[in-house]
Amino acid sequence: MINRALLQIRTIPSEIQIRKDGEKPRIEGYFAVFNSNYEIFKGCTESVAPGAFTEELHSDVRALIDHESRLVLGRTTAGTLELKEDEHGLWGGIDINPNDTEAMNLYARVQRGDVSQCSFGFNILAEEHEEREDGTHHFTIKKVKLYEVSCCTFPAYEDTAISARKADIEEIERRKADVWREETRKKLKEVSHGTESVNA
Repeated sequence: MINRALLQIRTIPSEIQIRKDGEKPRIEGYFAVFNSNYEIFKGCTESVAPGAFTEELHSDVRALIDHESRLVLGRTTAGTLELKEDEHGLWGGIDINPNDTEAMNLYARVQRGDVSQCSFGFNILAEEHEEREDGTHHFTIKKVKLYEVSCCTFPAYEDTAISARKADIEEIERRKADVWREETRKKLKEVSHGTESVNA
């Protein structure tokens, strides 16, 4: 079951294309790109590390239209969605059902260039954080639980990504403040004990 409280969406410029495998219509391309920095909000960037999807390539992942669970284009366990990683990113190939009107409509929209972006829905399992000298923050996603990939008309859930990352940074700042307070408390205690020793 998807934990909607943790589910995050990232959208990238489309690299998807259509082709026909014999008479079978197919949509394929990259749903995530590795080592590509994108801005979540001013002062906060993010990238996906190679290997982040390795353990998910053969799990139960759906291909959707606009993240709508009722609009399923393909599924790994059904053999209608193929996923693999290479040095560039997460590649996917979706076998389109010619008897599915909504799927064929999407196929035509991708062909015309009307649908121009793709996304992936996931939970973060492991990541690294870097606070840079200029005060900006960068998160590198190292491992994910992948639920779905989507062909999208518009970028989705950008506010969710912003809120999640702002909460991450607030937590980092809170921990830094806690460490500073503890170190200050220890120093004051040492100074106080030192004064007591001198007075004695």
